[in-house]
Amino acid sequence: MARVLEGTRVLEFGTFISGPCAGMLLADLGADVVKIEQPGKGDPFRGYEGKLYSPQFRSYNARKRSLTLDLKAPQAREVLERLVPQTDVLVENYRPGVLDGLGYGWDRLHELNPRLVYCSIAGFGSAGPYVDRPCYDTVAQALSGYLSQCVDPGNPRVVGPALADAVSGMYAAYGVLGALLERGRTGKGRHVEVAMLDSLIAFGTTSFAGYFATGKIPGPLSRPSVSQSYALTCADGKLIALHLAAVDKFFQSLTAAIGRPELASDERFTSPRSRTANYEALTAELQSVFRQQPRAHWLARLTEHDVPHAPVATLDEVCADPQVQHNAVFQKLFHPTQGEVMNVRRPVLYDGDRDAGAVPPPMLGEHSESILSELGYSKETIEAMTRDGVI
Repeated sequence: MARVLEGTRVLEFGTFISGPCAGMLLADLGADVVKIEQPGKGDPFRGYEGKLYSPQFRSYNARKRSLTLDLKAPQAREVLERLVPQTDVLVENYRPGVLDGLGYGWDRLHELNPRLVYCSIAGFGSAGPYVDRPCYDTVAQALSGYLSQCVDPGNPRVVGPALADAVSGMYAAYGVLGALLERGRTGKGRHVEVAMLDSLIAFGTTSFAGYFATGKIPGPLSRPSVSQSYALTCADGKLIALHLAAVDKFFQSLTAAIGRPELASDERFTSPRSRTANYEALTAELQSVFRQQPRAHWLARLTEHDVPHAPVATLDEVCADPQVQHNAVFQKLFHPTQGEVMNVRRPVLYDGDRDAGAVPPPMLGEHSESILSELGYSKETIEAMTRDGVI
């Protein structure tokens, strides 16, 4: 196994997606991630479908250990004061000020461990006019401008999976890795701060670059028209996607593949700029052709003519896809009480190895006793903490 962060301990005070995503990315690289959870309830994502082990929870919590701890209990402070000096990274996505109020903010924990890299993820940042507002994925998508480029104004609705949550988790992990690298030179930790709002703005930087250069406000068709991207319905109702970019040879190959070579000489479509200007007209032309044959026919034709394309695959089709299977993206994990858990493996390979270890997401408090034992607590003390509801 390629575990490049082996020997690195991470404390995760994470709920829902952004904090847990950052923690899991570090666990994927081999870090020992201890997830601190509220006794009896844990991460709210746990209970979405009952039994405190929902698919939503499992998706962002593989390869972690769970320690339940009532952060308001005096004994919790003692546990953390033993644990923090042995910790390299802390990741949290509480509202700004919550952990400070409990006595576990950056200033206090940095005193306990000057080498600690403390990562805070917030919706809007740690200060400013919106600092006290609640923020979830759709809120960040909306305020960042990203949603305005995805929502059909004629039929407005929020579609697709969470994006701002995961993107901010990725930026947080990226920030942590940079701080760890610097700490190797200086011996000192950093307070890493990531806002969901800022993260999604940075993620959509191309749109802002275009706006700053031209003053034109992009909409839902701006990027697809420039990149010449299409989602087309075939005769069997299945969808196929094309991405021609501003490459003439791909458009010419497409016209040959669909038996419409005259489109290449149509004055509306003779250059990347003209195809962008007449994007909707070209989409209509292509759609009229693709509706005449089933998707399998078009996949073969497009492959033959070297046109960038793919089926718009449903999740079952993704799992059955030969390239996905070759890449070994999915992994079976086995939990001693919950049974088989399918997991998405990390997309990063080191020397051809993508294995992060077959450790399933933990049950709530599954590792509390073992972690406290590692910290020197006796069995009797751990049993008393359990009775008192501390863990």
